[in-house]
Amino acid sequence: MAGVRTRKQTSGSAAPINGDITVNGNGSAHGAISARASSETRENIFLFYPNLIDALDGVAARYFEQSTRFGAVLDMVTDRCTTACLLVFLSSAWPRWSLLFQGLISLDLASHYMHMYATLSMGGSGQSHKKVDKSRSRILNLYYNNKNVLFAFCALNELFFIALYLLSFSSPTLSPSLLQPASGSPGSSVQPGNPAHPAPSTLFASPYSAGALELARANKMDSTWPWIITIASSPVMLGKQVINVIQLVKASKWLAEGDIEARRAQGLPKTRKFK
Repeated sequence: MAGVRTRKQTSGSAAPINGDITVNGNGSAHGAISARASSETRENIFLFYPNLIDALDGVAARYFEQSTRFGAVLDMVTDRCTTACLLVFLSSAWPRWSLLFQGLISLDLASHYMHMYATLSMGGSGQSHKKVDKSRSRILNLYYNNKNVLFAFCALNELFFIALYLLSFSSPTLSPSLLQPASGSPGSSVQPGNPAHPAPSTLFASPYSAGALELARANKMDSTWPWIITIASSPVMLGKQVINVIQLVKASKWLAEGDIEARRAQGLPKTRKFK
């Protein structure tokens, strides 16, 4: 290990590797690539953006007069599923933060389920989960009844997680460092693009292991724009989690109030005489 240093240690300046390869500040490899390395299958990055245009389905439903309760529930369910899937991926991309992402999944699912159940139980089967009275919560009233606020929070929240997804491909600051030889040190390296780079099948028993995924993700793009998007959208993401907490607490209190009223109507708890 004396002849190697991490990608993070070399990311500050462009260092020549074997005279042919240089690494820029974002960890991207440039230079002459051997026929063996260039013949390997490169990973493609696919970003699905339905989360960012989620408002269009509601607009279309209202325009064609096809708004239904099923559609409203389906909209919320699909939003929760897509967010959960994205956070599951981030848990594998950032293993050290997996507990945090698991907590965000739990908070997102619990708060929306409690809110939906409380609305149907306490407000009646015909009441929409988006109709929140100001007397119950001014924040939730603004969040659900102002379409611009709702779209901005949902879109920027998802954009933050997508930017983290991109940073897992590009940022040597956040991604686990790959080993590469120190400047002027002979020997092979697992750094992608190095002429001495061995086949991934010889390094990892499973192509789906954490190490193999990190090797596949590394050095595929510049991290400037993902960093900008992450920093710009982070306040809204944090605000969205605060709204989830408020939604969970308010829904729990609403259900508790209903339980108290129901028990009072039934004369519970009944006094018992002890002998």
